[in-house]
Formats: sequence, structure tokens, C-alpha cells
Amino acid sequence: MVQSSELQNEIVEALQNPPELDFDLPNPEDEALPEFEFLQQVDRAWLVCDRFDLQTDIWRGRILRAVRDREKIGGEGRGKGFLKWLRDRDISKSQAYSLIELANSADTLLEEGKLNPDAINNFSKRAFVETAHSPVEVQQLVASAAQDGDRITRREVKQLSDEWTAMTSELLPEEVREKAADRSLPARHVAPLVRELEKLPENYQQEIQREVSENPDVDSIKQLTSDARNLSKYIDAAAQVQTLRESSLDLEMALEEALRVGCLNVASDLVKQAAQLEQTVTKLYATWKRLSDRADRLYVDTGASTPHLRSLVTCIERITGQVIEVPLDESGENTVRLQILSD
Repeated sequence: MVQSSELQNEIVEALQNPPELDFDLPNPEDEALPEFEFLQQVDRAWLVCDRFDLQTDIWRGRILRAVRDREKIGGEGRGKGFLKWLRDRDISKSQAYSLIELANSADTLLEEGKLNPDAINNFSKRAFVETAHSPVEVQQLVASAAQDGDRITRREVKQLSDEWTAMTSELLPEEVREKAADRSLPARHVAPLVRELEKLPENYQQEIQREVSENPDVDSIKQLTSDARNLSKYIDAAAQVQTLRESSLDLEMALEEALRVGCLNVASDLVKQAAQLEQTVTKLYATWKRLSDRADRLYVDTGASTPHLRSLVTCIERITGQVIEVPLDESGENTVRLQILSD
């Protein structure tokens, strides 16, 4: 961590040399100004704001960390003093810890020598946060590009992350990694396949790995990525559907048949919709119970002196009884009727 004397010196220096934010923006109504020159001027101003935002938030995180750590040493415990400090400044707890995490990431990158302080100016704020959450190897690649003077946005971080994933993931056959390394297979297509494979059980991974090894081309990789995504959705949704647990259905065999006849996408969506319907019915029942309780309470609390409230309760009875009726259109010609058989 930054020592207290060094911290004070850096704060003083930052205050004595504030960034210049008094921009001379181009006149948007100046028709004599070429479009490319107009965009260059506003881009330069935007980059300065971006750097200022990033550096400010890093310092905010350091300040918040200092307040939190002080509370740990001399506070009453449970962080009450820190939370009060946040409330007095209209800062949410999640926002505070997000800034502290940013400060920790910045200090780690600087202390470990992965990044020099001047290179921070080459990052957009969101790109820096994205870098801080990336694997160490990706951090090194991004830091190297920043120190070479490259402008780092989230697009560059994603590109470098995809390249590293495509060239190093053990989930890919060696020939695919080699093609990613020599760029005959674009990393932007290979990396999504890796991310989908990570979600699958090993037996399903092996089948997709075999197919991509036999056909290491872009079209095959796109198709296999889609298949892996649908497989993951099918497996996740099937585990949530209570109806399927109460039957003798062999989900594995159903899945194999869907793969064989090429309707995995439809089967996956079927199971997903079944899970959503069950969840919707559960929410419907909970809402119906609450509505019925409120209607009963209002009926008890009202009487002849409140005829309109009584009318409200009477109208609501159409959806608080054992049979719920809801029109599907304004004319009322189409109605859904649901019967709740038991509490």
C-alpha cells in the first residue's frame, strides 16, 4: 500500500497541478470547419475528461479505503462509523466498495511494476476497470500496449483477452490454438466457444472438442458455439423444471435425440419456457395470496359508511376467489380462467 507520507505528497502534487478542464470546444455551427477536424477536437477533450474521471475515482477509492481502514483500527466495530461517513456524503456502500476495488487494482498494477503511472493516462475509465478484472496474463498484455503508447478502450481489452484465451485455453484442441496464434482463425470467434465450453460438463465438452478438431474453420466454430450455448441453456433449465423431476423422462436421451435430428435450439427453448412458466405460476400464487389477504383486511376495516371501498373489494373478487378470470382484450371476448384447487 502507499505509505502515508507518499500519499500526502501525491495529494498535494495533484492539488497543485489540477488537470486543465477549460476546453475550447469547436463551434458545431461552423460550416467552414471540416468534419474530421471537428471530431478530432471533441475527441481530444473527451479523452482528457476520461483520464480525469479515472484518476479521480482511483483517488476516491484510496480515500474511502483509508476511512474504512481507520474505522477497523479505532472504530466501534461493524463499520458503523464508515457507513455513517458514506451516508453523510450520499455514497452508497456498493459504490464505495467499487471505488475501493478500483484503487486496489491500480495500486497492485503499479506496485508490481506491470504499469507505470504515466501509462494510466492511456486508459479509458471502463477499460481500466475491465483490465483490473482480467487474468494476470491479460493484464500484462494490456499494460504492455498502454506503455507502448496505445490508446486502451474496452474494445482493446476485449481483443487482447480474446487472443490470450484463444491461444492458451486447454479446452481447445492444439490445432485450433495454433490457428488462433497465426490468426488464420480470428480470436473473436474462438474465444466465445471457450466461454461456452467452460459452462458444460466434461462429457459434452469432449464431443464438441472432437467436432471442432475435425472441422477447425470459422463456420464450424460459430455453429459449435451456438450448440454449446443451447446445451448449457438446456442443462440449466432442465435442472429447474419441477415437472420433469416428477416423470420417468430420460433427459440425457432426449438431449441426444435433439442433437441427432438438429432441433437442439427448439428443445432448449422448450425446457427454458417450461422453467419460466413454473416460476410464473409460483409468483402468481404468491401474489394471489397477498391480494386475497389485503381484500379480506379491507373488507373487515370498512362498512356501510364506505360504499366505494366496498365496491372496490367487490370488483376485486373476480381475481381473489378460487377461480381467477382475466380478459385478454378490451372487448372481453377472450378470457383466461385459472382455478386454484388447494391452498
